[in-house]
Amino acid sequence: MTKPLVLLTGPLLLLGLAACEPVPADGEAGGTGIVTVPESVSSIAAPFQDLTTARYRSKDGCYWYTHRGPVETVELPLRTDNGSPICARPQG
Repeated sequence: MTKPLVLLTGPLLLLGLAACEPVPADGEAGGTGIVTVPESVSSIAAPFQDLTTARYRSKDGCYWYTHRGPVETVELPLRTDNGSPICARPQG
C-alpha cells in the first residue's frame, strides 16, 4: 500500500513546486526598481494599492506595484480610481 502512495506523492510535489514563480527583481522585466512615487502619481492612485512597492517600468512607461494576496504575489499596474493605468508617457 505504501508503494502507490510514494508513486503519487512524487509527481504531486513536483507539480506543486512548478506553480511557484518568482516576482521579477529590480532591473528585471524592464523595471528600474522601487522608487518614491511622485505626489502627482500618488494623488491619483486608487487607495487599495501599495505605493511603497511601486516601480516605474521604462519598457511600457507605466508604474507597477507588488500585490501580496493570500495565495500569490503578483506585479500589477498602478491604476486610478476609474481603473486607468498610470503611465508617464502615452502608450503606443
